[in-house]
Amino acid sequence: MTFSEAIKKIRQDCFLSQEAFAKELGVAFTTVNRWETGKAKPTYKTMKLIDQFCQKNSIDFDIRSNLD
Repeated sequence: MTFSEAIKKIRQDCFLSQEAFAKELGVAFTTVNRWETGKAKPTYKTMKLIDQFCQKNSIDFDIRSNLD
């Protein structure tokens, strides 16, 4: 699974729109869109926020194994 696929799966597993997921992480919705289309990757700081989001929502996600 690519990173973009993993991000999309996390968002969909929580039944969130790109906009709602972006709001949870404190980023613009276009940023989430760029991650999901593979045009960009999150910064280290944002990766930590994604990890915290996953832990809070009991989602098993190992960031290191999903880096393209």
